Amino acid sequence: MSNNLESHKNLFEKFLNKNSIFLNKSVLQANYLPDSIPHREEQIKQIRDVVGPALRMEKPSNLFIYGQTGTGKTVTVKYIADAMLNFARANNIPVKIVYLNCKMKKVADTEYRLIAQLAREFGKEIPATGLPTDEVYKIFFSVLDREKQIVILILDEIDQLIDKSGEELLYNLTRINEELKNTQVSIIGITNRVSFGENLDPRIKSSLSEEEILFPPYNALQIQNILLQRAKKAFKPGVLAEGVIEKCSAYAAKEHGDARRALELLRVAGEIAERRDSPQITIADVDEADSKIEKDRVIDIVEVQPKEFQATLYAIMRLAKNRKNGAIYTGDVYELYRGICTEANLRPLTQRRVSDIIGELDMEGIINAKVISKGRQGRTREISFNLPQDIAERVERIIRDSLGI
Repeated sequence: MSNNLESHKNLFEKFLNKNSIFLNKSVLQANYLPDSIPHREEQIKQIRDVVGPALRMEKPSNLFIYGQTGTGKTVTVKYIADAMLNFARANNIPVKIVYLNCKMKKVADTEYRLIAQLAREFGKEIPATGLPTDEVYKIFFSVLDREKQIVILILDEIDQLIDKSGEELLYNLTRINEELKNTQVSIIGITNRVSFGENLDPRIKSSLSEEEILFPPYNALQIQNILLQRAKKAFKPGVLAEGVIEKCSAYAAKEHGDARRALELLRVAGEIAERRDSPQITIADVDEADSKIEKDRVIDIVEVQPKEFQATLYAIMRLAKNRKNGAIYTGDVYELYRGICTEANLRPLTQRRVSDIIGELDMEGIINAKVISKGRQGRTREISFNLPQDIAERVERIIRDSLGI
């Protein structure tokens, strides 16, 4: 009995010793704001030049920033916002910057919630439900216009806002200055969806995209450089075995130069090494981390997507199961997708929008979609589904629960 008690008492003893291989794990996390951002000097200068006039109390142009996942868009914008707010405070310039991630549940999934959240950012509480949407806008405008100021509204993952709440909300936000006397609002929209602007209502596109900046993918050497910088702060000396940084970079370069993925790989590899009480991170730890992250990533993507996205993926999965080696084309997916929408009581999207979703699934690496020419019939995508079976089964359960089918 006493032995059991002793082991129970000492169960967490190892977490109090100072043998961790990490010095500062937060340096490898997505929300870490570094002192400098390598390989984004040109984009920093471009964004600074667009938003800078706010410090002269002039409304900056709206700015649309796009590029694939892990190309440094969010961290660069936050870095500039932080520097700008510090400068404004030091010089008593009334500039306010509000950052919202439109992927967050209960923040941007309806027009009401988004405007209520914005009002909260300016110190005005609005009930979670119950008021007419027009009334919520009125309250927001009045609190916004209480003093003379420039407001920069950063909408990260702005494509999610459209998917969940529709284009009308974005149209209203781009027209916000027509309702205000004292305050001027500029919008910075950020998206991973490179083709996002193509399908926007032309009125919204012209308002939102007064300035546009593309973030290109990092190459393998740039990712190595970013990892080396962060690793020095994250780990104790001698923790990284030879080839670990290069392996993380190679995995990330395969994922279109995704620096966020590379940093996550290094962090998770460190956690795996630490759990087995190893003083060093090895290439085998990186391989294990990649497998774990891929599983978690796919599940996370599928769980947060709108139902139309889930229905499109479910159509592909069903076709892949039935056809085994037969080719799957966009038209096949759309036909089955419409049937799934009927089953799930959803209003089907157009074939063009479903084609865009197929492109996004391809970009996320959940499917492979190769554009092929069919001569006079135009072009289509040849689709294959290649997730490991254990992930596919879990994805299918998530989608069936979500769609209620």
